[in-house]
This record gives sequence, C-alpha cells and structure tokens, in this order.
Amino acid sequence: MKPIWIVDDDQSIRFVLEKALAREQLPVRSFSNPRDVLAALANDEPQVLVSDIRMPGGSGLDLLAQVKAKLPGLPVIVMTAYSDLDSAVSAFQGGAFEYLPKPFDLPKAVELIQRAVDESLREQVSDERKSEAPEMLGQAPAMQDVFRAIGRLSQSNVTVLITGESGSGKELVARALHRHSPRGDAGSNGPFIAINTAAIPKDLLESELFGHERGAFTGAQTMRRGRFEQADGGTLFLDEIGDMPFDLQTRLLRVLSDGQFYRVGGHQPLKANVRVIAATHQHLEERVRQGVFREDLFHRLNVIRLRLPPLRERREDIAPLTRFFLGKSAKELGVEPKRITDEALERLMGFEFPGNVRQLENLCHWLTVMAPAQVIEAKDLPPDMLEGDASLARHEAPAPAGAASASETLLAAPAARTPSALAVAPGAEGDPTWIKDLESEARRLLAEGRDDVWDVLTRQFEARLIETAVAMTRGRRIEAAQKLGIGRNTITRKIQELGLDV
Repeated sequence: MKPIWIVDDDQSIRFVLEKALAREQLPVRSFSNPRDVLAALANDEPQVLVSDIRMPGGSGLDLLAQVKAKLPGLPVIVMTAYSDLDSAVSAFQGGAFEYLPKPFDLPKAVELIQRAVDESLREQVSDERKSEAPEMLGQAPAMQDVFRAIGRLSQSNVTVLITGESGSGKELVARALHRHSPRGDAGSNGPFIAINTAAIPKDLLESELFGHERGAFTGAQTMRRGRFEQADGGTLFLDEIGDMPFDLQTRLLRVLSDGQFYRVGGHQPLKANVRVIAATHQHLEERVRQGVFREDLFHRLNVIRLRLPPLRERREDIAPLTRFFLGKSAKELGVEPKRITDEALERLMGFEFPGNVRQLENLCHWLTVMAPAQVIEAKDLPPDMLEGDASLARHEAPAPAGAASASETLLAAPAARTPSALAVAPGAEGDPTWIKDLESEARRLLAEGRDDVWDVLTRQFEARLIETAVAMTRGRRIEAAQKLGIGRNTITRKIQELGLDV
C-alpha cells in the first residue's frame, strides 16, 4: 500500500498523526507545506492525503484543487478549525473526501483516515477490473453501438442472441450483459455458466445441459446437476447454438417456453430461474431454411439480436488493443512490456485478422516472447503480415536440435482460433496449420499399418512442449511446469521418460 501523506505546518499535529497511524501499521509521509507536496507528486503519489487548510506558503484548498486535477480519484481529508466552516464547505465543493475539525479526537481521526484508505483501495480494485476486458475496449462506432445495447439491456432479463465471427468476443459481451444485469450485480451475485454446444459430443450434451440421475446410462455412478440447474438465479451462456443437435433443440425450446426440464433418466420435473444468452457465428436463418435448426427455437432465441463487429470493421481499435495486450502478456510472463512502432501498428491495421480480437491477443503474446528487441518494429511481425497475405502462410521459429518433423513444431506465429499464443497460423478453413500437419502425420503412420501411432505422436508432442517451456524459462523446470499447468513431479518424470536433455 502507498503511504498516507500528512500536510501541516504544525509539527505536533504531524507527530501525533504519524504515531497513531504507525500503531495501525499504516505507512506515513509528512510535509510541512504544500510546495513540497506538489514537488513530491512529480515522482510519487499517496494512498490518502490529509492536509491542513491554513499554512504558510500556500492554502490547503489550492493544494486540494491541484491534487484533484492530477489524481481525481485520490481521497483528500481536509483539517480545519471549528471557526472555519466556510472553508469546510469549499473543501467539499472542491472534491474533498471528508473534513476533520481541529482539535480532533485522535481515534476518530484514525478511523476516518482508515475509511479513506478503504475507499481508495476499492477504487483501485474497480479500476483493475475495468481493465480486464480487452475485447470491450473500443472507440469505433460499431463498438459504441454494442456498449449502448449492453446499457439498454442492463436492467432486463430478456433472452439475447449474440452473432459475430469466431474470436470477436461474444462470450465477453455475454459476461458484460450478466455482470450489469440484476442477476450479476453485487446484491444477487448470480452465477454465470457458459457451455460451448459445438465442443461437446452429441451423446454427452443432453446430460451436460440437463444433468442425469444415477444409473441413467453406463458410467452414471452418481446424480449430476446440469448447467441449467447450476445457473439457477443467474445466466446460462449457450455458445455456438447453431451447432446444437436437432433433437436437443426441442428440449431447449421446452425449457425456454415454460422453464421446466427433466434430468436424463429422471421423472421429476425441475424448474430453473435462468436467463439464457445464446451466441453463434453462423447464419441461423440459413440454418432454418436448410432444416437443421428449428424455426420456433430461432424465434424464441431471437428476441433481441446483438451483432458484434469483426475487428476489420473497427480498425481504429487495433492500436489501443495491441498496446493493452502487449502489457497483459508482459504481466503474465513477468517481463517488461514491449513497445510497438507506428509503422508496425500501420501494418497491423492493414491486416484482415480472420481470427479477430482473439488472433490479435495471440499475436501480442507471440511478439512478447519472440520479438528480439524491446521495441517491436514492422520487421518483427510474422511473415504473412509482412507479405500482406491474409491467407496466413506458415512460419516457424528455429526448432531445437533433434526436431523430428514439422508437425512437432509448436513455437511459431499465433493462431486465429487456438487458445495459446505459441501456435502456428490457421489455414484457410480456420484450423491451425499444426493441427493439419498432425493429421497428415497421423494418416501417414496409420497408412503404414503401425500400431504405436498414439505413443509416437504423444511423445513428440510432450517433448516439444516441455523443451519449449524450459527454454522460455531459461532452464527453470518448476517455473516451466507452472506455465504448462502440470506439477513439478510430472515434468521431472516426463523429462526422464522422454530422455530429454533440458
């Protein structure tokens, strides 16, 4: 925590407050005049400022105005005599947090300062939370329309359908709708439950959504609550709703219509108070015409439609998003944030970004790791961007000695749809190139009639992951294990099993 600054020409006042705050283990820095405070603000800032009004060499009210101009969120407590109530009124008009009448009761003074500290810390947390929504940054008119829509929908529980390309931030919009609604506010604090209907096998999706009773099917050892039950009182986000199997669409329609559902294998109807937000990158009207999406479900979901623009329609947001993601990646990796030149930003702004904001975030993570200097220049961008080729030709970093094949190499330019920044660029169909290489290698080995394909490819994959992580952490195995999301015993065992020299 930053120190509390005490400003008073009376040395006894400073001494008393210093000792009282020290007993509360609060750091303190004292000043005898406003000039020294303004000079100190050039290089430092307080958690809370406590200032007298009348001092030789400057007025506390003038100091309040100058400090507020520089640090508008800083709590300032003004000390004043009982005979100086006009000054107290002026202090409040100037944005003071509170005023402290002299002579003051010391315990009450400390209590007031502690309250100001708590307020300051809350403001810091609030500011940090606001900065955790990179995809929602944007001055582009298309994004301003999205922000306005979120505001209008904030007090409503109406069903919303979010449309937009992959990677454009549909889940982030859903979370914003939840957070700003009565279900997501601090009072109710309802849950936000997300499920990607395209990522779960058809046979398991029904159980994921509605839960199952014990013994409902082979492997159902216990009763399990589904996502609708888990989201009771909150929001259920159904991502990629366009890929939901047709027979499950009927069950979903029933829930949206009357709020009732049954667990798989259950006979007791259940009710859940759930707001549903759905999202898709597909053209649902076309899916209806093709007969693969129920028209009545489409109309039930399409109460309010919110279109999220692709990044190429909000190019003015690329520069601030890039700087944000570079800072975020540096913080995650524990390194100094890299800067980017205007020329490099111009190249990025001319790129199509088929993977949208997710691709830009992955690119910034890749640049944080791979760019050779602290300042990112245009020549440091991936080759496909240098060539201006939106088809994203493959490019890879030099592989460690002993690399077996291209399909092993993971340390390359970022993918549009992969969660990791250390992945290769996607092909025209949207799948990462290394996935296609893996498929080709698997087909080749399977065609040879081999029966150890799983073991061969898994060993190559694990070996390259571990070698890359250990190289990035300069040989620190424990840190490498943490970054990979595995235990230190696991990484030690794998290094031994794979015979790695790291």
